[in-house]
Amino acid sequence: MTPSTTDSLALAATIARRPPATEFVYEAVVDIGERVSIGQAPLGERFIVPIIGGVFKGADIEGVVLPGGADRQLVRRDGVRELDALYELQTHDGVVLTVHNRVLIDDPAGGPRYALSHISITAPQGSYDWLNRRTYVGTLDALRPRREAVLIRVYRLVG
Repeated sequence: MTPSTTDSLALAATIARRPPATEFVYEAVVDIGERVSIGQAPLGERFIVPIIGGVFKGADIEGVVLPGGADRQLVRRDGVRELDALYELQTHDGVVLTVHNRVLIDDPAGGPRYALSHISITAPQGSYDWLNRRTYVGTLDALRPRREAVLIRVYRLVG
């Protein structure tokens, strides 16, 4: 027999709600190359944006953005953009981290801009493996026209 909706909700009510909070981890200025169209797909137009360098810094971490990564973008027919970036960071002491940043951008005319992401960070065992143990979210802001770059701020979810 399966529990009723009322029983399930009563059980859920016995557990306190704990909405997650965030802690700042680092911000990165990521230099980007020219966006190149790679064609239409069923949901919209696809692009690729080379990641060519940059810097990052936080309270416990800092270094450079390595060239060679890329941001694959889908501009959906409804105008929303889905970004899927994969790139590496090198810390000041030579450790290479891999970042997978998935961003959803909705920039409606007359409405507030939404540009938030879910970020996975992979670190080797050692002094930065604490990055492998948490969930991260972020924000994305363009730095054009002053610089062909984006500003990414990364936050750790804490509960």
